[in-house]
Amino acid sequence: MKDILIVDGYNMIGDWDELKLLKDKHQLIDARDRLIELLAEYQAYSHYKIIVVFDAYQVPGVATKEKQHDIEIIYTRVKETADECIESLTMDKIQKYGRLTRITVATSDMAEQSVIFGNGALRMPASELLMEVRESQRQITQTVNKDYARQRKFSNRVQVDAETKNKLENMRRGLK
Repeated sequence: MKDILIVDGYNMIGDWDELKLLKDKHQLIDARDRLIELLAEYQAYSHYKIIVVFDAYQVPGVATKEKQHDIEIIYTRVKETADECIESLTMDKIQKYGRLTRITVATSDMAEQSVIFGNGALRMPASELLMEVRESQRQITQTVNKDYARQRKFSNRVQVDAETKNKLENMRRGLK
C-alpha cells in the first residue's frame, strides 16, 4: 500500500511554534523552507510520499509545482485556495490509486477536514503531525547515536587477514 501525506503548508506554519516564530521574526520564506526540511526528514523516516500545498490566493501568478528534498511542493494559482487545491488533489489521487493508496491530509481547518474525510481521505491535525515529526527526529537521533557508539566500540580493532592472524597467534604462544 502506498501512503501519501498532503500538507496544508501555511496551516502548519500558523500552528507550529518554531515556524510561527520564524515567520514573525524573519520572513515567510524561512518558515516555508524550515517546514520543508522538517517534512523531508519525516518523509525519509515515515515512508510517506509528501506533497505540501502553499496558498497563493492573494499572490498574482500561475500555479507552480516543484520538488525540494524529494518533497513535491505546490503553489496554488491566483484565486485558488490551498483548501480547493487539496480537495482536488485528494480526489485525483483517490480516483487514480483507489484503495491501493492511503491518503492523509494534514490540516487543522475543521471544514477542510470534513470535506476530505467525506472524499475518502484520512485527516491529521497540525498538532498530531508535529508530534509525529518530533518523534521521528527522536528516533533518528537515537539510531544515529546507537550507530556511532557501535562504530566507536569496534573502531580500535585492527582487521588482518588469516595468515597474519596465524603468525600473531603463534608469536603470542611463543611458537615460531
